[in-house]
Amino acid sequence: MARRARLKAEDAIFHIMCKSISEIDLFKDDEDKKKYLFLIKKYKDTYKIKIYGYCLMDNHCHLVVDVNGADISKVMHGINFSYAMYFNRKYKREGHLFKDRFKSKIIKNERYLKTVSLYVHNNPTDISGYKNCPEKYGFSSLGIFLGKRRDSFNIVDYEFVISFFGKSVKSARANYYNLIFRCNEEKLKEEIEFEDEKTEYKSGRKILVRNFKSEDVLEFVGMRMDIPKVMFYMKYSRNLVKAKAIAIVLLKSLCNFKSSDICGILGNITQARVSKLSTIGIELIGTEEKYENIIEDFIKCYSS
Repeated sequence: MARRARLKAEDAIFHIMCKSISEIDLFKDDEDKKKYLFLIKKYKDTYKIKIYGYCLMDNHCHLVVDVNGADISKVMHGINFSYAMYFNRKYKREGHLFKDRFKSKIIKNERYLKTVSLYVHNNPTDISGYKNCPEKYGFSSLGIFLGKRRDSFNIVDYEFVISFFGKSVKSARANYYNLIFRCNEEKLKEEIEFEDEKTEYKSGRKILVRNFKSEDVLEFVGMRMDIPKVMFYMKYSRNLVKAKAIAIVLLKSLCNFKSSDICGILGNITQARVSKLSTIGIELIGTEEKYENIIEDFIKCYSS
């Protein structure tokens, strides 16, 4: 039976759940969880998405993601494919790691956003030793929400969600913490609104419209790296690897092009090569200082 097409929206907030196949844990140790958070950070920066919360359990994980105009399937495929490659290398195994595709549900209103956020952060109460103190669990963003832990990976944009729970940061955090322990109550969804501190759904999120032109991307990267634009259309050359890699990341991130689209734009290149160069480009942006702000610089130059 054909699988249903995934619902997508350029301005959507998603509740994402990823689960491993039944016979194996998704994360075997803390190092695995740190690797997954590193990949979330990497793809967050590349695609300019926003993470409103996360919780990594042994056999599954939850994310609350504002796609900010990006394609959620591309983002999650990048994260999960990279993690599966790491996991299989580390544990000398082959085959699938994740159970089917990731699950996603569009969060349509403030009430559901608040409910999902509390539900995600309630997960550690099922772990021995964290039943009464889920904020101490190091692989959930709850401690960051409550101001009890630094965001060492610089992943979470918690201010947007926490603002719905109180008029001040202090009261919002107190209200949020108290509600965490009521997540198992059947009436939580009905009672989640505060009678004395009504909030208004914040529609003020500024979405990054990804309608940039491919020729602008090639022109910008060419100028930045001192390469004539025409060189991007040449066949493989070692001297062009970094420039093409950076350009491909921008084409995927800011123009929402697929690998097949990029093959058509550049010519003389296969989808496998586009995928390889994309990985190189993400690595360059994430590790080399001279490229770390290249996406932001392009947006500043070409936003109308």
